[in-house]
Amino acid sequence: MSLSPFHLAITVHDLPAARHFYREVFGLAEGRCSAQWVDFDFFGHQLVIHQHPQTASQAQAHTNAVDGHDVPVPHFGVVLPWAQWEALAERLRGQGVAFVIEPHVRFQGQVGEQATFFLFDPCGNALEFKAMRDLGQLFAP
Repeated sequence: MSLSPFHLAITVHDLPAARHFYREVFGLAEGRCSAQWVDFDFFGHQLVIHQHPQTASQAQAHTNAVDGHDVPVPHFGVVLPWAQWEALAERLRGQGVAFVIEPHVRFQGQVGEQATFFLFDPCGNALEFKAMRDLGQLFAP
C-alpha cells in the first residue's frame, strides 16, 4: 500500500516546549520554521506546530470509552509497523514520558487487533500511536 503524506497543523500554546517535545523526545527531524511555527517530519508526514492561545480541548480532554479505556478526543497519530511501535514505546518509557493510556494490545484475538498507546504533548494535544496485527484489517468493520 502506497500512501501520500498528510499535512496536519496543530496549535500549541508553548512553542519552545512543544518544539523540544517533538524534536528531542520523539526525535523528529525539524524542517522549516519561523517565530510562530515549526515543521516536523512526523514519520514521513508533515506536522506543523503553530503558536496559538490554549484551546478548550487542550485545557481539558474529553474522552470516549474504547475497549475499557477512556480515549482522549480529539487525538491524532500514526499507524506504525509493529516493531517500530514497540521501539517507540520503549524509547518513550526510557525518557519517562507519562502515558495517558499505557502501551498495550487491544481487541486481542478480534478483527482489528492492535497495539496502542496515548499521551499528551506539553500543550495538551492528545496523540495515539498504534500498530495493527494485520494491516489489512485497518478499515475492517
